[in-house]
This record gives sequence, C-alpha cells and structure tokens, in this order.
Amino acid sequence: MRILIILDPLEKITTYKDSTFAMMVEADRRGHAVFVCEQHELSLAGGRTVAHARLLRLLDPTGKDRAWYALGEPAEEPVAAFDATLMRKDPPFDMEYVYSTYLLEHAVREGAKVYNDPTAIRGHNEKLAIAEFPQFAAPMLVTRSAQALRGFVDEHGIAVFKLLDGMGGSSIFRAERGDPNLSVIIETLNQFGNRSVMAQRFLPEIADGDKRVLLIGGKVVPFCLARIPKTGEFRGNLAAGGRGVARELSAKDREVGEAVAQVLAPRGLLLVGLDLIGECITEINVTSPTCFQEIRDQTGFGVAAMFVDALEEAAGAR
Repeated sequence: MRILIILDPLEKITTYKDSTFAMMVEADRRGHAVFVCEQHELSLAGGRTVAHARLLRLLDPTGKDRAWYALGEPAEEPVAAFDATLMRKDPPFDMEYVYSTYLLEHAVREGAKVYNDPTAIRGHNEKLAIAEFPQFAAPMLVTRSAQALRGFVDEHGIAVFKLLDGMGGSSIFRAERGDPNLSVIIETLNQFGNRSVMAQRFLPEIADGDKRVLLIGGKVVPFCLARIPKTGEFRGNLAAGGRGVARELSAKDREVGEAVAQVLAPRGLLLVGLDLIGECITEINVTSPTCFQEIRDQTGFGVAAMFVDALEEAAGAR
C-alpha cells in the first residue's frame, strides 16, 4: 500500500513514545510505502484535495539515531491517489484543524480512504462525546452559566471543570464546595459566560490511574495504560507528569470498550482512545490517540501491528 500520514513536523517526534512513529515502523516493516505531509501541505486545487507529500525512508527503525529518517523529493498528489490516509495531526482542535477535515472530507468524496474519518472526527468532540454513553459516564454538566456550575459543585461536593477544547490535562480544575476560589475558577474558565465549561463529578478512583483503553478496528486492545497522577496532583495525563503503568483490562473495562467500539467503528473511527477513571468514561479521543509504545514496552503486545492489520483490512489490502 501507499500510505499518506498527515502529522506534526518529523523533527518534533519523540520516537521512543510516539504512536505515529510506531505505526510508521510497522507499516515500513511490512513493505508499505509511507508518505508524509503536514497539515498546511493540504490544499484544494483544480477541484481536488491534494497533498504536498514526501516519501519517508526509515534509516533507523529504533528511532535512537537523531538522523532516523530521510525524505524524498516533494510531489503534489491527490489524496485519493493513496491507498490509505492517516490523520495524525495532534490537537489543538482549532479552526485550521476543522478546515483540514473539510479538505479531507472532500477527498473522501473523491474516493480517498481516510482514517479516522474526517466527518466523524469533526462530529465527535472528545469531551462531549461521552454524552452518547450515559450508562458509562459520571454525572456531568456542560454550560456557560456560572450559577449552574456552582450548583453542580454544591450538589456533588467535588467536581472537575474542563474546557471542551483542552488537551493534555491543560485548563483542568478541581473545584470543591466551600472553596473561596470557586468564583475565580469559574470566571477563569468560562470567561464571564463567554465559554462553555464541562463539569464532571470528581472520581476518587483517579488515585489508581486514568486508564487509556484503545479501540482498533472495532476491537479492544487487551491492555490499557493507567496514567497515575504524581504526588499532590489529581490529573493523570502523561503531559501533566503522570506515570504510565500498563495493565490487563478488567472485565468492566472490556465491557465498556466493546460497547463503545460497536457504536463508533461503523462511523469510520478506526482508532479510538477511551479515558476511564474507575468504571466511568471521562473522554473519547479520536484525533490522535496514543500509548502504543508504552503498552508494547511493558506487556510485549504489538499495538502497532494490530493497528496496521486493521488499516490493511479497512483499505482492502487484505
């Protein structure tokens, strides 16, 4: 296959933990040709969505050498000319990201196979998507009302506030009943009623880790990565200093994962990352889910191999 990957600059990839790197290595190992481009190298020209792409040659599949790759000469090709396209641009999910989904959506109409499906990405806000699965979610509220946010804290005692476009644990606050800073927290987040805020009941199970459960091609990866908060912190995100510990899925983890996969996979969401605290889903990640390498390194399970298997099947290469 000829695979196009839309991603962040290669020189910024942290090879020892980056999931896109693991995908590229596995695809290359199987003899697939991997092409890369950045988000700004997508265009609509002559009525077609085109990519200014380069062939990637892996010089060091371990990624330990700083010169681990070489790039061919750039060439402009229709996205539909590739056998499969992976949208792996990391958030923020800003308007430029949205415009890229429009361009890729047009490519799909031209016959391109894009994963995750750009329409599905745009339609699944990673915070709000949990509302589709209330049976697996903790009590929550999404509002621009400061009064409603205060009322939610009063009702539940402790809540977590987050912005709908946040990532990596940024702009997440723990709010408690009686906290003299509660008004300041609310004003900081909702900008005096100008921004929507999600409130979720605080889950004390966070002390045991915020679990990333991966869904690939409608199937559940049998291991998760529990991201355990550092001392004095309630956020488990690795970007916020959390420690990743791979674990075999519990029966409940698998039940939740299978139920969500059954709904999301038919929408073209080939790769999904569920965040679970205890038995509750807190987010559903569809932009560029990670944790491939951490799970592989600690358990030996080939997450990237499972992903490329699913990609080959979805693209009709198997």
